[in-house]
Amino acid sequence: MSFTSLATLMEDALDTGVPISELVITIECEDYGVTPEFIYEKLQRTLSVMRSSCSEYIEKESFSLSGLTGGYAVRMGEYIKNCSPLAGETVAKAAMYALSASEVNASMGVIAAAPTAGACGILPGVLLAVGEKLGSTDDDLIRALLTGTGVGAVIATRATISGAEGGCQAECGTAAAMAAAAACELKCAPADVCINAAALALKNSLGLACDPVCGLVEVPCVKRNAIFTSVAITAADMSLAGIKSVIPADDVVDAMMLIATEMPASIRESGLGGLAITETGRKLKRCFEEKSEN
Repeated sequence: MSFTSLATLMEDALDTGVPISELVITIECEDYGVTPEFIYEKLQRTLSVMRSSCSEYIEKESFSLSGLTGGYAVRMGEYIKNCSPLAGETVAKAAMYALSASEVNASMGVIAAAPTAGACGILPGVLLAVGEKLGSTDDDLIRALLTGTGVGAVIATRATISGAEGGCQAECGTAAAMAAAAACELKCAPADVCINAAALALKNSLGLACDPVCGLVEVPCVKRNAIFTSVAITAADMSLAGIKSVIPADDVVDAMMLIATEMPASIRESGLGGLAITETGRKLKRCFEEKSEN
């Protein structure tokens, strides 16, 4: 049994009366001939990496080799401590965690691709921040990871999670969809609420260009990770409030792939369009190339 439809995933979970996480682990065990214990152990290691990357640069500044990014998680942490974040502490913490994880990635550290390295901060940022607010256990977080995994697997199978193929809608958009569904799982929401949250998050990411300055996963990628945690959390809140996506989740995924095929190659991770070719983007690239030559 493969992950090809969010509607099927939702309906099967509702029909059997189990959360999406339980259905996903059953499918994984059947497909790969492993035990639930094996999967839980693997996800516990993944969760550990997520925690580490989300906390590594909160207390200490670190800058990437290019010098383009660094120090953002520290600043966000100080802001949370000393001010009252406009969006609330949970959203601000999610952004802080996402910044840290993305800075670890930019510094060639160890991260969990979720679903990609370029979008590595969104799912863990939301999981940890929402989990802290709700007092979630590791088992709760792992179940939420499984729900996010199910959503990501469908998008990867039905469309793409590659920035080079689909733009950043495929990376940050998918990560936001995964995170929104996972957040709803942490609130013990039924499968339809989780999938609806994923649809809301993804459809509001459609058309997002992948336009890395200097061809590096730093600008705008690091800050984009932080921003899209708020997209995921807002989508989760809207779904939990009973606000439904008019366009069903699978249709949203299909629309994302259609948009991907219509996107110019210049805004699909080539570094040849969008922010990468602004006057500032070109100047930064020249400086980076000169630095590399020396």
